[in-house]
Amino acid sequence: MCFHFSLTQQMAKIEDALQVNWEGQEWQPVYHADGFTFLKMPVITQEDPRHIQLFNWGLIPSWVKTKVDADKLKAQTLNARSETVFEKPSFRSSIKQQRCLIPADGFFEWMDVLGKKIPHYIFIKGKKIFCFAGIYSCWTDKETGELMQTFSILTTAANPMMERIHNLKKRMPVIVNPSKYQDWLQQGITTETINSFFQPYPEEAMDFYPISKRITSRTEDSNVPETIAPDPLTPLQ
Repeated sequence: MCFHFSLTQQMAKIEDALQVNWEGQEWQPVYHADGFTFLKMPVITQEDPRHIQLFNWGLIPSWVKTKVDADKLKAQTLNARSETVFEKPSFRSSIKQQRCLIPADGFFEWMDVLGKKIPHYIFIKGKKIFCFAGIYSCWTDKETGELMQTFSILTTAANPMMERIHNLKKRMPVIVNPSKYQDWLQQGITTETINSFFQPYPEEAMDFYPISKRITSRTEDSNVPETIAPDPLTPLQ
């Protein structure tokens, strides 16, 4: 699965890498985006593929009736399994016509080593900016009129590298090849074409290293550069 990622670059570098513009948004680098805080993160949507917008992580479908229901559901929609995304009521409308790209420069997973969880930072070689495949939805709170724009990250089976790291569930986020960004955002593509994106990203293009347990500390801020620094005390497995 993918519940933690980073986007540590400044606005200008993100714009240059993805050939988009920020739409009047304020942005500061994020070293640890924890999905369970439902924070706002950058997305590029089908509706507006030339701009970056900030949406809340944790998809709320348009048909949800109350804020209470929305708050319960969003913790279950941080990720969407690609194998069932066309079937699940929360996702099946969005996958057809509300797809998005979610910029990142790394993500986090935990390796199980004799029952101990060792956090790892995973990235594209060269620590380049890349994009997860995502879906989004817009929900309006009928009591307050507040509009919530939300997203979910698609996941797929792990490649061999990720099988070693995420060695219990063996999953990874769907990462879109840069040459296919506009294809993913294209309107009216077939189910078969959408499914063709759900392949594990090539392990030879990726790298990783273990990090300290600061990422799960209850006393230290994890949204700092130290979180993504290699841990010299933990050997590569």
